[in-house]
Amino acid sequence: MLKNDRWIGEQAQQGMIEPFEPSLIRSVSVDGNGLTRKVLSYGRSSYGYDIRLSPEEFLVFRHIPGTVVNPKRFNSKNLESVPLHTDEDGDYFIIPAHSYGLGVALEHLNIPSNITVICIGKSSYARVGLIANLTPVEASWRGHLTLEFSNSSSADCRIYANEGVVQLLFLEGEACETTYADRFGKYQDQPQKVTLAKV
Repeated sequence: MLKNDRWIGEQAQQGMIEPFEPSLIRSVSVDGNGLTRKVLSYGRSSYGYDIRLSPEEFLVFRHIPGTVVNPKRFNSKNLESVPLHTDEDGDYFIIPAHSYGLGVALEHLNIPSNITVICIGKSSYARVGLIANLTPVEASWRGHLTLEFSNSSSADCRIYANEGVVQLLFLEGEACETTYADRFGKYQDQPQKVTLAKV
């Protein structure tokens, strides 16, 4: 069963999402004089929660002639850090055209043992060619999610830090025999830094 806003709020009070926004935020204060700036929405919606991209780190793949990316023997030299930029629209990273980037969620998650989460991309990004990989978050997983983005367009694209990037959908199932925590999953307790592929 897909869980609703009431359930998400109750679980957030028990530490499932930190920090937690109880409603969908669409603008933020810029100064103390009432000036606001529109943002890509984040926070609790009817049947999901939109998490934000952390400003701490964003990496993009770069081509190194003669190398092949191998998920079993990942070479971190295939990634380069991109700087955080700031202007009147907010803080952002740039993903080059036809490139792929890795970021990390600002929010820390602590998923209940009978819940699996699916991360889906936001339509505002999809409409400009930025695709968020559809990924699961398993029962009893905790940490900061590493997020994966593909720029399928022929133009460089901004991705905004401290603003919504993916929506989490919470699916309840019957109690499982072994949770992610029980089997000591390799991506458990990820920090607010990009976690690279592991085997």
